[in-house]
Amino acid sequence: MSLHLQHLHQRKRLSRTLEPYPARTPWKRVFDRVILGVGILGPIMSFPQIVLIYGGRDASGVSPITFFSWALFDILWIFYGLVHKETPIITTYMLWFVCNTLIFIGAMLYG
Repeated sequence: MSLHLQHLHQRKRLSRTLEPYPARTPWKRVFDRVILGVGILGPIMSFPQIVLIYGGRDASGVSPITFFSWALFDILWIFYGLVHKETPIITTYMLWFVCNTLIFIGAMLYG
């Protein structure tokens, strides 16, 4: 089997064992909602950093390279979510992209 088809065959095998969404068991449905909440709350946790940078006009100690790299990786995750039509991944990484980009810009302006 050629390597470019191997991924497709692996997905066919795996798709037979995927669980339905929404999950049938109550605890898995609750867990799905908790994870979506975590995906939204995670980026919100970086808002104090954004406020400190822009409010104090000081980004000393903040690495612009780090946040630029994270923003690039966020773009890859967003495309992955779009390809696989996974709304939680798309939502989470779009929020992370906004936060990481704001921190990067702040680090460049005030660092």
